[in-house]
Amino acid sequence: MSEEQPPILTASMHDLRHFATILRGINFNNVRATVTILHRGLLVKVEEARTITATAFIFSDIFDEYIYHSENQQNDNLMESSQGELLDNTMFEVSLNTLIDCLNIFGTGGPTSSGTGGSGGNKRWRKQGEGSDNESGEENEARGRGRRIEPISTTGSEKHTGMHMTYAGGGYPLTLLIAEDASGPTTTCEISTYEPEPQLDLDFDNDRMILKIILKSSWFRDALSELDPSCDKLTFVSNPPEMTNNPRNGKQRKGSATKPILRIKAGGNFGTTEMDYPNDRDVLESFECTRSISFSYRFTHIAKTLRALQSSTKTSLRIDDEGLLSLQFMMPSPKARGPEGEGAQAFIDFHCLPLDEDVV
Repeated sequence: MSEEQPPILTASMHDLRHFATILRGINFNNVRATVTILHRGLLVKVEEARTITATAFIFSDIFDEYIYHSENQQNDNLMESSQGELLDNTMFEVSLNTLIDCLNIFGTGGPTSSGTGGSGGNKRWRKQGEGSDNESGEENEARGRGRRIEPISTTGSEKHTGMHMTYAGGGYPLTLLIAEDASGPTTTCEISTYEPEPQLDLDFDNDRMILKIILKSSWFRDALSELDPSCDKLTFVSNPPEMTNNPRNGKQRKGSATKPILRIKAGGNFGTTEMDYPNDRDVLESFECTRSISFSYRFTHIAKTLRALQSSTKTSLRIDDEGLLSLQFMMPSPKARGPEGEGAQAFIDFHCLPLDEDVV
């Protein structure tokens, strides 16, 4: 890269914990993430077993500085096209485990220790032979009964770790300058990048959607935390309000069998657990169901969403007519929202295919 040519990406923030929390929410076991750089922010995507994908949408607002010098910025036709924002991008692959470990090199890249999680969320840089930040896996997350969201706090006397990130283009590493406070130690990490490989494309078509639910993440998290981690599959059962015995107007029909508006059923070698949700706006903020459905998914795949779920504020659950499951988690913002509603909001989107036995 010549001296006159600026880096393709320059991004910095004074407190990297929010960025690290989002990445940790999609950190599957030892996978490379595909990073897509756009003018409006970053897309970070991972997949596993050709069955589940996770995409983190990290908008530029969460950074104190975000500059994208597109390699295609001289192409006026591209920039003027209706798909210009999506086409004008730069992509590369990077080891997500390595990136998260570098962000946590001073032990301050984890959740804030001011939460109710007990022994504190900060982790130090691991020594040779120790497990990675992802070693506990999703199974341990599922066993964490009663854990609560640990909000990112920027007050008090806690030390904040800042980050300056640059990417010069294909063949160059992703460079991180990590600094602990203005007068603290600094370190530079260079992470190898790779050409992106084709990934599983599980686009969710809203025209084929038959179920959409929006609820507080705490309700969904508490329900999953009650399930036996040894169960094999998780089934979502739902019916339109007019077919249930619990419509929103509060009037119940007599002489008809009760059908759940939403039931989560977990099955395994030791039995079955069922949990029914009431048709109550205090629980289900939004509910749309066009017909009765029942689709099952491997519990190990659903368990991979728990890290993102535990850090989120709201959950959107959608299922299409072929059983494709979309779980969107709205992440808490480290910055105040503007007067027009804009702000540094980020979210994580999981897409998961159903078990073959449920596909007609």
